[in-house]
Amino acid sequence: MTTRQDRLGKPGSRSSRTGDPRVPAWLRVTLAIVVIVIWFAGAAIGGPYFGKVSEVSSNDQTTYLPESAEATQVQHLLGTFNTSDAIPVVVVFTSEARLTEAHIDAMNAAVATLTSIDGVGSDMSPLLASDDGMAAQAFLTIDSGASVGDAVQAISKALKAQAPAGTTAFVTGPAAFIADLTQAFSGIDGILLMVALVAVFVILIVVYRSLLLPIAVLMTSVFALTVALLTVWWLAKAGVVLLSGQTQGILFILVIGAATDYSLLYVARYREELRRNEARWAATRRALRRSVEPILASGGTVIAGLMCLLLSDLKSNSTLGPVASIGIVFAMLAALSLLPAVLFVFGRSAFWPKRPRFDPTATDDSPVPTTGLWARIAHFIVRRPRNIWLATTLLLIAGAAGVTQLDAQGVPQSDLVLTSSGARDGQEALGKHFPAGGGSPAYVIADEDHLQQVADLLVTHAGVDNVTVLIEGMDYVTAPMTPDGIVGYGPPGAAPPEPRVVDGQVLLQATLADAADSEQAQSTIRQLRDDIAESSTHALIGGVTATAIDTNDASIHDRNLIIPVVLAMILLILMVLLRSVLAPVLLVVSTVVSFGTALGVAAIMFNHVFDFPGADPAVPLYGFVFLVALGIDYNIFLMTRVREETLVHGTRRGILRGLSVTGGVITSAGLVLAATFAALSVIPILFLVQIAFIVAFGVLLDTFLVRALLIPALVYDIGPKVWWPSKLSHRKDES
Repeated sequence: MTTRQDRLGKPGSRSSRTGDPRVPAWLRVTLAIVVIVIWFAGAAIGGPYFGKVSEVSSNDQTTYLPESAEATQVQHLLGTFNTSDAIPVVVVFTSEARLTEAHIDAMNAAVATLTSIDGVGSDMSPLLASDDGMAAQAFLTIDSGASVGDAVQAISKALKAQAPAGTTAFVTGPAAFIADLTQAFSGIDGILLMVALVAVFVILIVVYRSLLLPIAVLMTSVFALTVALLTVWWLAKAGVVLLSGQTQGILFILVIGAATDYSLLYVARYREELRRNEARWAATRRALRRSVEPILASGGTVIAGLMCLLLSDLKSNSTLGPVASIGIVFAMLAALSLLPAVLFVFGRSAFWPKRPRFDPTATDDSPVPTTGLWARIAHFIVRRPRNIWLATTLLLIAGAAGVTQLDAQGVPQSDLVLTSSGARDGQEALGKHFPAGGGSPAYVIADEDHLQQVADLLVTHAGVDNVTVLIEGMDYVTAPMTPDGIVGYGPPGAAPPEPRVVDGQVLLQATLADAADSEQAQSTIRQLRDDIAESSTHALIGGVTATAIDTNDASIHDRNLIIPVVLAMILLILMVLLRSVLAPVLLVVSTVVSFGTALGVAAIMFNHVFDFPGADPAVPLYGFVFLVALGIDYNIFLMTRVREETLVHGTRRGILRGLSVTGGVITSAGLVLAATFAALSVIPILFLVQIAFIVAFGVLLDTFLVRALLIPALVYDIGPKVWWPSKLSHRKDES
């Protein structure tokens, strides 16, 4: 009677030397080539989509708010008051001296030419001089269907060319900030991908000291990303998922890093099997069989963590879950199909010049290496296991103390871009001469019957500079509101204009005294919402500041909800994988402590080294999901091998053998993942730079401290009981 092991081919058996005789050699090669051709076809089709992501992505923060958010409701209602959904832009002229009539005439002439620019609307306000006479501003719009970045750039270029001598022109407002974000994200398709791939390639060259093998692994990662992007692109076009520059950048890095990690695991197994099996087919089958479980478990854990983001109120978070999960699925598929097919075709030549030699005496019970770094670490753990895990735990806890310094309550929109920002410069210039909130007013939707009552609440607030109401006539034409009612622009005695009424509601605009993205402006909006709630007028407040408030509040809600769910989900997966309760609990606790350390160190670096203005509330959530889901990967790689060795050699010998065998591949995987996430920092967006640091540092911490010392020492100290309540916990250990 033949067993499954016999059919796979035992090391040294005839089938291990010639391959499975039931599968002809021509069919084996054909199957491998078919798999390779399918992936090449997918990459060829998906390749051009790298340059088309902007067609289906959006960086407008309002589109990612939950439908229940007050700012979202206002955004929807704005379309009923204005016939277009154009994006406002503010033009500002400043001078060191008072502006003359000649200056004003030249500025008016310059502004008048802007309507000829593609995408710029025909409606614009008259030029308004500041009280100090040293600045002037005008408001215009950019069609939402136009390229906002190109339009803003054209406006800026035209104004600089026509600005009167002695004056400086700026372009700011919502459209200008969107243009800055678009420009910052423009490097994702080129710079980010190139930096990540070069970093991975260099690491692989050092690890394998081979040329062909790194190319095969890198090709696996790129093809996985290409097919994943192709899938995501069409889903975004169909409206199934939302795609932004932020999500796109994370998708690129996650797929490259994960696919490379899974490939490294398979390559390590394949090299082992080539030493035990002379035939490539037998080595491939055995390597696949032993790689499937840890790779699927690892990828499944990451997907489970990412899909927990569906619980988020913010669409920017909830849509990242499916998008990134699609990437992980293709990363696993590529590592378990494309890479095995490529390596099967090349065989031992893929490892040239250090080809693994077939050893007919090699078996699964063969001794592990007794020399080298990881063998020395294993012997070091044997001597003082308790001292090691206690010392590393105390070190991690000390680092986690820095979490108290983390400021993750949100940052101003003007601080999102780390490089020079024309919109930010314009906002600062605007704030010196006009109400700082000009160009980004708070939009207030009120019942017609409560118009004056709501206007009075707004006008009397210290944080509001002025209030206007949309009147009948052209879009965006407003009239000032005072305690005595609407003030007209006509001659004295003329009847005041009528407000535009839509379904019994009116639209007011409140210009804030502080910059729309400042903490003071947020405080004003929160107080106004409280005042309106007490007045029972049921008015709604939206706009840039309200959107930031609702986004931050939703992020904090998501963080408090999703983190416990992710932990519970990963814990259940580990329990099923390791057939144990105690071991998974220890792994999860160690990973959480490691995350706390990464966050604590990051807080100190953000505050005292990088001098960041704070962090978005979603930064800890993203850091947690990536670090816990990805950090647990290395524990999965280690502990699945340890359990495999434990079945034969016992727990304590199993942990030492598992560490010695997997040490090199897991360290390489950690370096690759840290390098790919670190590549995110080339995109000058505060959120991505902070995520890059937290995840890269956390992965290195997991790789070199938690997985290399803490977990092996702890498991060695506990012994067989670590597998409680499975039968392995009752097995006598031969240490």
